[in-house]
Amino acid sequence: MTFIRPTLAALAVATAFPLTGLAADAEQPVVVVTASRQAQRADEAIADVTVIDRARIEQSGASFSLPELLARQPGIQMATNGGPGKSTSIFMRGGNGNHTILLIDGMRIGSATTGTASWQDIPLSQIERIEIVRGPASALYGADAMSGVVQIFTRKGHGTPRVDAFAGAGSYGAREVSAGVAGGTERLSYALRGGYTETEGTSAKMRKATGYNPDHDPYRNTSVSGNLGYRLADGHELGATFLATEGRNFYDGEASFNNYNNSAQRVWSLHSRNRLAASWTSTLRFGQSVDSYEGFMLSKPAGSTIRTTQDQLAWQHDIRLPVGTLMAAYENLHQKVLSEGAFDGGRTVNSALLGWTAGLGAHTVQLNARHDENSQYGGKTTGYAGYGYQIANGLRFTGSIGSAFRAPTFNELYYPGFGNANLKPENAYNKEIGLLWSQGGSFASLTVFRNRISDMIVTFRNPSTGRSMPSNVREALVQGVSLAGGTRLAGFDLEAGIDFLDAKDRDSDASLPRRAKQSGHFRVSRKVERITAGVELQGVGGRYDAVSFSTTALATATERDRLGGYGLLNAFVKYAVTPEWSVEGRANNLLDKQYETAYGYNTPGANVFFGVRYAPR
Repeated sequence: MTFIRPTLAALAVATAFPLTGLAADAEQPVVVVTASRQAQRADEAIADVTVIDRARIEQSGASFSLPELLARQPGIQMATNGGPGKSTSIFMRGGNGNHTILLIDGMRIGSATTGTASWQDIPLSQIERIEIVRGPASALYGADAMSGVVQIFTRKGHGTPRVDAFAGAGSYGAREVSAGVAGGTERLSYALRGGYTETEGTSAKMRKATGYNPDHDPYRNTSVSGNLGYRLADGHELGATFLATEGRNFYDGEASFNNYNNSAQRVWSLHSRNRLAASWTSTLRFGQSVDSYEGFMLSKPAGSTIRTTQDQLAWQHDIRLPVGTLMAAYENLHQKVLSEGAFDGGRTVNSALLGWTAGLGAHTVQLNARHDENSQYGGKTTGYAGYGYQIANGLRFTGSIGSAFRAPTFNELYYPGFGNANLKPENAYNKEIGLLWSQGGSFASLTVFRNRISDMIVTFRNPSTGRSMPSNVREALVQGVSLAGGTRLAGFDLEAGIDFLDAKDRDSDASLPRRAKQSGHFRVSRKVERITAGVELQGVGGRYDAVSFSTTALATATERDRLGGYGLLNAFVKYAVTPEWSVEGRANNLLDKQYETAYGYNTPGANVFFGVRYAPR
């Protein structure tokens, strides 16, 4: 019954106030590729999709990070270990932090030792657009897409050569600079840009936390990206992309030493897209991503290295049929992992994919199937079936079912004194329905979902041996309701969203950690001549930081370290001095709210950031 009450409340809100959330552009349809691996209009996608374009990223303000931007989207919550640059987890649709995969220009990136991506190290200045697909996507992207996929597209160029630049500074010693050049001709497109950001920060931990050190814990990040495309002939193109970031992050760990780590994220890809026939396009893509970490502590002054390298090959064919479009693809993924002093290994995954999408009058159908053959644990087959129906002009119903899985991490499998080489993948089975209304630049959406997760990997401690070891022994049920939408009213742009979530361990009825039952956001802005200004409100309910399990597989779990709910008020303003030059300002956490997203870790208090942007249009 705890889930029925918020569901009914959400339906009541949808009826009383249907225009909540992001406003769509009535004249320029938004196109997405992540939802089906083929280009389609966002308002025709069956999956629950959000697109954040470059203009929207700039409106968010330079002092924002990628995790903060994502956490203000429907269905996503965030936890960070101490502020900018610190280790961050993204929880999409109530799943674990390792249930969402990150793609950059089609390439998977992240750590195979922890199973998560370094979200905090990807600068917004390098991003052209972000596509968010919620729900199981293993039938499209393989392991770990149990709760969703985030795909980042780096900056591209076209038309007359243009140079853009940004410089800003703010509270906590925050500074940022970035610059780029982009352009193109009928056959050639190019873009190259670099950026640097740093902050002095505060103490990563609170006084109550173990390892607390009252000193400041700074962070800095240097990044560079590039994009090159060449059209050989009509229907034939070659392209290359790359993104590289390097960061240094200080944190609390041993009170008598300035603990820090050096991190590096690198991803590059080459592709050839060829129209083999009027109805047949082939895309061959090859690339590599690297997630590298080197830690320096008092106990290990020489440093220790953890690195994941992923070599990736994908060959996809899109064939237009008399009814619908067929997608057939082959992928090869080879992961190499080094955990210095612990293990050095690798695994290979070969995958075959099939998909079919079709629009049949008022009906839309999407079917996907994928088989992954993993050298560690054998084969896994996943599927997806989605259906959409245009009820009336501007009003659409969607429904889908899908399966997904998560591969055990290398730490869970092999870490000395901890790993369990007999682990199986986690499995998920999701059902959802949705309503989408859009008209005249306004839209509203309602999504109801239920995701059942089996063979969950949980760590237990054996009192007889004193050893902790992960095992496939738990089940979880994650269900919820998500509302989002937006409109323009009396010259104001309004957007809002609210999420009701019930994420629990089925065996003990304990809530999954760091996930609030309610969360939401509201944003209002207005442009008057040269000035654009607005305010944002984000609210997150209370939750627990951790859940402890006993040594008995189905014993009662204990929720511990309660985290209080919080509300954050932000404001932003932009003044266009000329069409190319603008001055921007942002104030975050105006009420100086003290809050935690992870137990014992600090978050920034009230802070401001001002910058100057040069961006020819």
